[in-house]
Amino acid sequence: MIGYWDPLLTARRLVEGLSEPAEQLFTGRWEQRNWRNVPGPFYAGETDSLAIGRLDAPGHIAYDDDLGNGFGSEFIYRQPVNYREVEAVVSGCQLELYRGYNWDGDEHWTAHAVREWWRGRDRVRKWAVAIAADWGADIHPGWGFNAAARFAGHYHDAAQGHRDFVAYLDDGLEGYLRGYLFWLDHHRGPRAGEAIPRL
Repeated sequence: MIGYWDPLLTARRLVEGLSEPAEQLFTGRWEQRNWRNVPGPFYAGETDSLAIGRLDAPGHIAYDDDLGNGFGSEFIYRQPVNYREVEAVVSGCQLELYRGYNWDGDEHWTAHAVREWWRGRDRVRKWAVAIAADWGADIHPGWGFNAAARFAGHYHDAAQGHRDFVAYLDDGLEGYLRGYLFWLDHHRGPRAGEAIPRL
């Protein structure tokens, strides 16, 4: 399906009902964003290494291995496309200790940048396939101090996130990004008969 639904209207209403104001919840910096974040309004900048965002948003948040010793940072691998998904993403952002997420991606992404990210998707896919195989194993010395068997379930769930990311890269993300390109140009969804940009 090609089109775009703006999640920010819903997100703003949800955040208004929280005890924490948006300017304290969303403090991530664009310059620090994780290169794995898919284009869209939500992204993770510099986050903690607790790797708990998937507890509330497993369909949207995944973890990297950049620290080299267990979990690294979080990133958005799938943008929300309905109310329930926005609720999950906002909850996942709340779990992040450093408040390293932000929702101002629309102010930074350009058509050129989206297409550039898409052209580099093979790098993202290759990384996700490799880390899913690593973290999906029964035990692995690369897990560092988390190598104990009691942590295996956490790594296996993280590996499922990477597999889901690969599946989305292969089927679904292209349509989303084409709709997002239209949104960036027009700030509305496409009407019947309107041409959708190509990646």
